[in-house]
Amino acid sequence: MRGPVTEKRSFVSGYRLSDAAIPAELVAPSGAGEDSRVDQYRPGQLPSENYILTVKTGDPGELRLLHGDLTKYGADAIVNAANDHLTPGGGVCGAIFRGAGPAIADDCRRIIADRGSIPTGQAVATSAGDLPAKIVIHAVGPIWSGGTRGEPKLLASCYRESMRIADELKLHSIAFPAISTGIFGYPVEQAAWVAVPTILRTLPTTQHLVMVSVVLYDRATLDIFAHTALAQHHPESGKSYEIGIGILHA
Repeated sequence: MRGPVTEKRSFVSGYRLSDAAIPAELVAPSGAGEDSRVDQYRPGQLPSENYILTVKTGDPGELRLLHGDLTKYGADAIVNAANDHLTPGGGVCGAIFRGAGPAIADDCRRIIADRGSIPTGQAVATSAGDLPAKIVIHAVGPIWSGGTRGEPKLLASCYRESMRIADELKLHSIAFPAISTGIFGYPVEQAAWVAVPTILRTLPTTQHLVMVSVVLYDRATLDIFAHTALAQHHPESGKSYEIGIGILHA
């Protein structure tokens, strides 16, 4: 059950997450479901076990932060941290192209032939090929230049534009990587302080999109994003968001 909304200095309420809503690689082994439980943690304290942190933005809007493989995540749309020519790169970008097969590269070539390079901060959608997702949204993040060239504004635009496209396509869920924190060099903590507030403020404005996940490639990045989420407050009321930390125990 969902716990009550709590103030930042009190305990964070945890709640059980249904297996259907958790990526397969994080689901407890068969027969162990009844032993799964959720613990409580003080804000600022995160569990040593693998966890999923959720932030409720409304009913049913929700942000999820977790460590995992974005290419295996079952959202309606996943976001590729793309370059402006939509060509295969390293890291998450390369993994998405490899997992999707040739269809996604063909789509990208057609888009570039028709539109030219994609401006930083903008996004476009393609098929998802062999990936579990229905579509891939390619968002062109900023290259870090010390924060003096509008990088936060451009990074925020990547998240908003991707969510806008997913919503216009009447999709219900989308999953992001930590855009621009790889070879583009954006500092992870500063990227988290752009990504998390942008998602929390954008999600209540969508009509079809109700679930946003950020699937992070290592535990250290997850912890940074989680601490950032714990520090957020509703922009109108100033109250803390309802937070859940889900732990799976075999």
